[in-house]
Formats: sequence, C-alpha cells, structure tokens
Amino acid sequence: MARRLVILPLCVLLACGLWAQKRKNKKDEEPPTQVLPPLPEPPEAVVAETGRLSFQVSPLSAKGLLSQQVRDALKTLMRDNHGVPIVKLRAFVAGSGDLRRVQTIVSEELTDRKQALPAISTIQVGALPMVGAQVVLESVSVEKKAVNPSGLVFFSAADARDAATAVAQLQKTVSAASVKPANVLRVTCFLSSLDDGPAVRMALATSFPSAAVDLVQMQRLGLQAQIACEAIGRLDSQPPAPQSGTPVQFAMATAPKLVFTETQLIFRDQDSDIRLAFLRLGKAMEPLGASYKDVIWSGVYPLTRTLAMKIDALRFDFFDRTHPPAGTMLLFEGLPSIDATAAIELAASVH
Repeated sequence: MARRLVILPLCVLLACGLWAQKRKNKKDEEPPTQVLPPLPEPPEAVVAETGRLSFQVSPLSAKGLLSQQVRDALKTLMRDNHGVPIVKLRAFVAGSGDLRRVQTIVSEELTDRKQALPAISTIQVGALPMVGAQVVLESVSVEKKAVNPSGLVFFSAADARDAATAVAQLQKTVSAASVKPANVLRVTCFLSSLDDGPAVRMALATSFPSAAVDLVQMQRLGLQAQIACEAIGRLDSQPPAPQSGTPVQFAMATAPKLVFTETQLIFRDQDSDIRLAFLRLGKAMEPLGASYKDVIWSGVYPLTRTLAMKIDALRFDFFDRTHPPAGTMLLFEGLPSIDATAAIELAASVH
C-alpha cells in the first residue's frame, strides 16, 4: 500500500512533465506557412460596348516610389469613374522601377475589390512632365449609359517638329473626320523633349478643351526634334473614309463593340518573331469575335529603328490593306522584359 502511494505521485509528476514538454515543443515549432492563392492574370483581350466607353488619364504624382504611385493613380481613376469597370489600361513608366509591378499591383487592387481585370499595356518612357513622377495611367472605362451613340474615331499619331505644327495637324485631321473639337476625348502626345511640353499642353487646352491630355517623353535621349499626337474622338455623324493612297489619319469605330488587347511582346528581331506576335494577337481576339480585318488601331512600341522598319514592312501581311487601321509607331525606352525588342497592341471592331 505504501509503495502504491509513492508510485502514484511519481506518475502524476511524470505526466505533468511530459505535458509541459509537449506544450513547450509546440510553442517552439514554426507556424505553418500560409500559401496565398496566385493572383489572376489580366486577360489577353477584352470586349466592351463602343457606345459606353470613356477615356481618362491619371494625374501625375511625385509621392513615393513606383508601387505607391501606381496604387494612387489607379485609386484616383476608380474614384473619378465612380466605380465603373476599367477594361483597358496603358501605363507609361519612367525611371528604373520594375515595370512588371504595374500588372501585379493592378491585379491586387482590382481583385481585392472583386472587379474584373482589364487588358494591360506597360511601356517604359524616357520621362514624364513632373520631377519624381514615375507612372501615368490611361484608362478606358465602361459607363453605365451610352455616351458615344454614333461611335468613336481613332486618330493616328502624325510626326511634327514643333508644338504648333503638331496641334495644327491634329486639328486638321479631326476636322476631316467630322469630329467637333469639343468631342475629342483624349489626346496623347509623344515628345522627344519635355521642353516642348508647356507649349503643347497650352495649345491642346485651347484646341480641345474637353480632352484628357497625356504628355510623355518617348526616350531619355531623343536624337531629333519630334512631337506626335494621337487622339480619340466622339462621332456625331458618319465621317468620310480616308482617300486611297494617302497616309491613314483616322479610323472609325462604329460597330457595337470594340476589342482591346494587351501588349504582345516581341523577342529578338527576326521576321518569324514579329509574325509570332501578330499570330498571338489574332488568337487573343478571335474568341471575342474580332479578326485582323476588323482592326481599327494599332500601337507599336519598338526599341530600335531597324525593328520599326521590319514591323512596318510585315504588318500588312495581317492588316486589311483596303481598310488599314490608324495607329502609333514610335521608338520607346523599354518594355517589361529586358529581352523584349518591341510590343504591339490592337483595338478591333466586333460587328
């Protein structure tokens, strides 16, 4: 009996010791790693109603680094749009920040808000017209009601050597397309030097008072004076078609819907590399009801003049020669991949 009385407390002490040791071991263990679900990838292409599209430009900010500026610009666009969906974003990034962060941040912000992701294009430029500014976002949004019942016109970026000539050329083209100056919705001017920026902005404000304006310097070191302004306008009536044999100055978007693609990167500089990018863009548009015969605008962003010439020579193997698209093809500073040599994006009608 006495032996049992001695053994019982020892068993209790041993059990308590084991329990305490187990608790200590649990505390020392690292908590299990939480694996966050991967962010959804932005679509290769999106489709939206032509009559409900609106066009915006984010304000420049010098606050923080690239990530903060992207978040702030996106939040401002969404606030000013009253929460309507964004279907297309084109980001111009200046500085040494990682361009890939733009897509990641857009995916994070819109996924958190349970909004569909837009097609995204990201291009590196030489500079923006504010010291410390690293990004400007151009957005295409879908309004709740029709704002372009007769359709849109996309205007090509035409080269000029000074601000007055650049804006005068755009005025002439807008008039030829039967678009009222007050119905020009967005103007993006690409400059070889931001020294011309104030004069360009003042001329645009006078000529197109309702337009959202974006100015970017294409490369850090422009070799020659250059200003090229592209634009988007609202139609009041059917404009005349461009005359055959003249440069394509504008293209109409009167179909019920438009498709916008992301930028398709080109790697290396062989003809086969360029053709591959065009083929991939065609496959992205096809499920949404558009093909190359429907393309109304192309944005081409090469990093070298040699590649620009090759793309220019090959593009009509895909585009409709009888109804060529408007567009922009200028030399830029960089792209999201250091191995990329050029990028292409498209807008196409869906009949």
